[in-house]
Amino acid sequence: MSKIIVPAALALACLAFLGGCNQKASLSPVQQAGDDPRLPPPQRFLTPPMQVPAKADWKQGQTPKVADGLVIERIASGLKHPRQILVLPNEDVLVVEANGPGTEPVTTPKQMIAGLVMSRSGKSGEGGNRITLLRRATGASGEWEKHVFIEHLNSPFGIQLIGDSLYVADTDRIMKFPYVTGETQITAHGVEFADLPSTINHHWTKSLLASPDGSKLYVGVGSNSNITENGLAVEYRRADILEVDVATGGSRIYASGLRNPTGLQWEPTTGKLWTIVNERDEIGPDLVPDYLTSVQEGGFYGWPYSYYGQHVDTRVMPQRPDLVKSAIKPDYALGSHVAPLGLLISTGNSLPAKFQNGAFISEHGSWNRSPLSGYQVVFVGFDQGKPVGKPVPVVTGFHSEDDKSLYGAPVGLVLDKEGALVIADDVGNSVWRVSSATR
Repeated sequence: MSKIIVPAALALACLAFLGGCNQKASLSPVQQAGDDPRLPPPQRFLTPPMQVPAKADWKQGQTPKVADGLVIERIASGLKHPRQILVLPNEDVLVVEANGPGTEPVTTPKQMIAGLVMSRSGKSGEGGNRITLLRRATGASGEWEKHVFIEHLNSPFGIQLIGDSLYVADTDRIMKFPYVTGETQITAHGVEFADLPSTINHHWTKSLLASPDGSKLYVGVGSNSNITENGLAVEYRRADILEVDVATGGSRIYASGLRNPTGLQWEPTTGKLWTIVNERDEIGPDLVPDYLTSVQEGGFYGWPYSYYGQHVDTRVMPQRPDLVKSAIKPDYALGSHVAPLGLLISTGNSLPAKFQNGAFISEHGSWNRSPLSGYQVVFVGFDQGKPVGKPVPVVTGFHSEDDKSLYGAPVGLVLDKEGALVIADDVGNSVWRVSSATR
């Protein structure tokens, strides 16, 4: 598959042309949030509208904004695309630093233009391909100690600890490392535990979650395309959640039709698996809503043949009405193009009461919608194990009010040992800690 080379002047001209042709969204993300989102008719574009703010560094003393009753502080800076986070038993915090491997070939002018648009935002660029350990010094304030914990990874994303084994989901495989409590670096070479789909890597992130008993690992594997434009062959074991047996490394498809399941969590009151999913693009600024859903074993969620249940995507050929008939409607819409990348389900923390029972979701932000959507951390309340109401903004201010400057983009979410919310900021190359203002 050969790459298309387009002169820089032409590329910039195309970018300027696209900037003048953005079609505004008619629905707000809140209007499309909930268990029954509004879904307008699909639109078709030669090249989809694109809009991203330009990267701007956090200024001295500048922070994201938080909801009333909360305070925020930066506990790490100078990272290289921090993604997922894991809190260790001794309260150390691991931060995965990575970006895509850059192996997806550029075969169309549309891909080239989209790449230019994304590069302006600071979301592209080389990642750290490492894991950094953060340690809070006793009695100290400000940023935490930083230690390089593991190096020379291959676009890592998901991370889990089972006993004394640390599992890291590179883009092409799960690596297993020995873990010793209190150590600030792992020098032992990891071993490959299980392979993962790795051709093209249109969606490179591999989310990772251990079962409560530690016997299984669940892996979110995104599709290799928007809607199979690269052919079905490269979608083998993709747009799926895989279940990996910890004893043997063998795996199977647990659920399918999930275009890009970027976060996985257990809902503790029901014991069900939940995920966040980035849905398809290029049929309008108000389609398709990204979503939060419980995951049924053996369930099919539509991609690529339908969206949000059984709404047929006519672009996909050949059609599969048999599969569409079985497509499960997601539980809860988050709004179109908000790009959820982090999920944390909590039934107890040190934040105010309104944030005690539900899901925190980090929205990495849109690139093909005007006005922008996402670029915030929201909270969705749960009642009897199901989401209710509308998303409540928890952390905002990752871009300027005029949508022109981008300071950060949230990804991984965890609660530290004190119950504070810790957030990885990809574009801002920082880690933030949100706690109650009354503590």
